[in-house]
Amino acid sequence: MPSQKIRVWADGCFDMVHFGHANALRQAKALGDELVVGVHSDEEIKKHKGPPVFTEAERYRMVKAIKWVDEVVEDAPYTTQLASLDEHNCDFCVHGDDVTCTSDGKDAYHLVKAAKRYKEIKRTHGVSTTELVGRMLLATKDHFTRNQEFKNDETLGELSQDSAARSPYTGTTQFLPTTNKIIQFSEGKEPNPGDKIIYVAGAFDLFHVGHVDFLEKVSQEGDFIIVGLHVDSVVNRYKGHNYPIMNLHERVLSVLACRYVSEVVIGAPYSVDKALMDHFKIDLVLHGNTPVMPAEDGSDPYAYPKSLGKFKQINSDNKLTTSMIVERIIENRQQFMKRNEKKEKKELDYIEKNSSLKA
Repeated sequence: MPSQKIRVWADGCFDMVHFGHANALRQAKALGDELVVGVHSDEEIKKHKGPPVFTEAERYRMVKAIKWVDEVVEDAPYTTQLASLDEHNCDFCVHGDDVTCTSDGKDAYHLVKAAKRYKEIKRTHGVSTTELVGRMLLATKDHFTRNQEFKNDETLGELSQDSAARSPYTGTTQFLPTTNKIIQFSEGKEPNPGDKIIYVAGAFDLFHVGHVDFLEKVSQEGDFIIVGLHVDSVVNRYKGHNYPIMNLHERVLSVLACRYVSEVVIGAPYSVDKALMDHFKIDLVLHGNTPVMPAEDGSDPYAYPKSLGKFKQINSDNKLTTSMIVERIIENRQQFMKRNEKKEKKELDYIEKNSSLKA
């Protein structure tokens, strides 16, 4: 008889799902055969943490789109329950090595830890929902350039938190990309003979449910989906202001984590030319219904695939944009600043309490 599959439980808010969340779920899946992910409701998050940026429906959809996730359990309790693991036939719970506290300052994982059904993984330093909210609240036009240059003496925490940020989890360090991290996120798949190869390009900044819905529609048009990601300076040219919020390396990992994506072109040219089409053997180039800015020389960046009859516009029926997400943050600035402060205080109180117990 075949051995029973190991089912792993992971849970969380998964607000503004980013590559840090995806990396945690990748590590969790590696500890077993099937990954079940519990996602907290809006009500639970407001009670224990503060207002979420995304609605529960948006968050459920985002987690389902992460390629390492097998099942999603909606409205999971904030304090992980043994009953949840048992109900979904999960052997143990997995969480990062950061602190998650309930509204009364308790460890949200104390029950599964006491039952010895808990395993810990490394959190991804340099990114968190708190930190991304901070970027949008305090971003400067060169925030992505500073991160792209990988200066070790500068931290994204300086951009997302004031100088008094003291929690090791809320005041984060700079994300430093490595080739190994990209390999871990990439499946290394090649298109099969006869596969219809589809190409889309863009910023895919703050990867969100609008992108997921678009990429799902794209995946229905072919077999092998290639996403071209523009460099930060190009994105800033056509998006303006403080965009992109996430630098190129962060956007690469966010897109690679999506189950509808086969491959990513890092730093794709803005204009889709013959060389690009021939190199990747592209059968069809797709674009959403968003406006297309001309190339720097004034030309249509999709002129070549259009001339071949290999260009098509598709509608995902989801009108959410990165700008709209930033607007949500700005409109609720005070609420999110209080949320960040509240979260850091709970973390520091928990660290101080546990340090005194160990002493």
